[in-house]
Amino acid sequence: MPVIPGASTGRARWMRAAGWAPPVVGLGLGIWGNTDPSAWTDEIVTIDVARRSWSQLIELLGQVDAVHGLHYVLMYLVGQVTGLNEFTTRVPSAVAVAFAVAGLSWLGRLLGGPRLGLCAGLLLAVLPTASRYAQEARSFAFVMAAAVLATGALVKVLTSRGRGGGRWLAGYAVLIALLGWFNVLGLLLVAAHAVTVALRRPGRRVVVRLLLAQAAGIAAVVPLLILGSAQSSAVGEAAPVTAATPFNYFTWLLTPGQDTLPTALKLLLTLTALTALTLLAVRRHKAPPLALAVGVPWLAVPPLLLMSVSLGHPLFAYRYLLFCLPALALLLATAATVVPPRQQLLLVLLPAVPLAASHLAIRQEDSRQWDTRAVIRTLRIHDAPGDAVLFSGARCGLIATAFKEAFAGRPDLGTARTAAGIGALDNLPADPDLLQQRLTHTPRVWHITCNHLSSGARQAATRTAASQEEALARAGFSPAYHHSARGVDITLEQRPTARQPADEPAH
Repeated sequence: MPVIPGASTGRARWMRAAGWAPPVVGLGLGIWGNTDPSAWTDEIVTIDVARRSWSQLIELLGQVDAVHGLHYVLMYLVGQVTGLNEFTTRVPSAVAVAFAVAGLSWLGRLLGGPRLGLCAGLLLAVLPTASRYAQEARSFAFVMAAAVLATGALVKVLTSRGRGGGRWLAGYAVLIALLGWFNVLGLLLVAAHAVTVALRRPGRRVVVRLLLAQAAGIAAVVPLLILGSAQSSAVGEAAPVTAATPFNYFTWLLTPGQDTLPTALKLLLTLTALTALTLLAVRRHKAPPLALAVGVPWLAVPPLLLMSVSLGHPLFAYRYLLFCLPALALLLATAATVVPPRQQLLLVLLPAVPLAASHLAIRQEDSRQWDTRAVIRTLRIHDAPGDAVLFSGARCGLIATAFKEAFAGRPDLGTARTAAGIGALDNLPADPDLLQQRLTHTPRVWHITCNHLSSGARQAATRTAASQEEALARAGFSPAYHHSARGVDITLEQRPTARQPADEPAH
């Protein structure tokens, strides 16, 4: 059959244009609804820390949370350029997800050609968990991007056969270091890479060079490991490891909105993904061998290691394993390329509704652990001149410092010194005498209690709240209005002569 002139050129152009689709979709979904979810604990910490002066930031990292230091520095620089709010602090994560998607498309092409690359990239872009962390002002999306690029560099080393291998080895070492500096638990990926290398058996010379590159990358993270080990008290509460943890990990990768997505839709999504992986296992002889050697260890080894470690030293949290999400997308995309067209259509149609529902769920205002917007809205509607605020719960008071405009003119009675002033993550609470003194000059107080806390912080918050309520009662205050939102309780405490909200009855 004669070749139509320009057909191959046109196909090449179409493939290059299609190659841009996954990162564009990933970035678009990351920005869509970016400001709809309310900022929660960790994001509020990011905003507060990134707004500090450079000297205050360095002082903080010398005492606590150094493991997130690279992300804080990045957000500090973003703040110097654009200022910081919910939108600008989340956009860098959306960009990081777009890089991860582009990287996975590149990796898929290396492993199985343009079709696998396009499918893997698009699948990662549309998975709700990727979008959820594209809208999270924390470091996890950056860890995922570094993991994808590091895995791509590994594959280039394994397949280069001496051509440019040195450059890729250097890049691999740098990316491993970057992975660890964004989150030290990202280094669990190195164990998955070791399994991949063992499966491929590239030869002693390549293995030694890879080991040296890994050692160099890890060595660059050693200072952070030493500093972070002395700051272990900054680690939040870990999830308990049970027999159900592997299944929960799998469903979390597919959709992080387990508490808002109906059980039937969650099961449909999970069973569809499991069916796709089963079909891949059955037809594995048709799949690119290197894709399986890369994807399976990447998906399975890090969570197994983290679960094992957590049995003795609790560290397990699903968000720490976000960097394994591209592995799932890669394996599902590989499955889609080896099954017949009719089954491909089913694998696309069956999860469509659950995916759409999950995307909508993660963009609800109260889809995060704290509905801080409900706090701000309540005060804006019901406040009166002279109102003050009183926060109860670890880092709860950072709401006022992260959203200074919303709390302007409302003194924080419960804070003796701000977290920025003492080089810490939490404000220094006022002692009972100071609080009692401040209450004597205040007609109405909005008592804001944050409930979504780790077990240790919850106990401390309970004691603080009891002490504050006792001080309020001694000063003659009584509840006049109450509103509960996700993770927070808002109570207006007032003296008998003070005005209560006109729009709502007393509770």
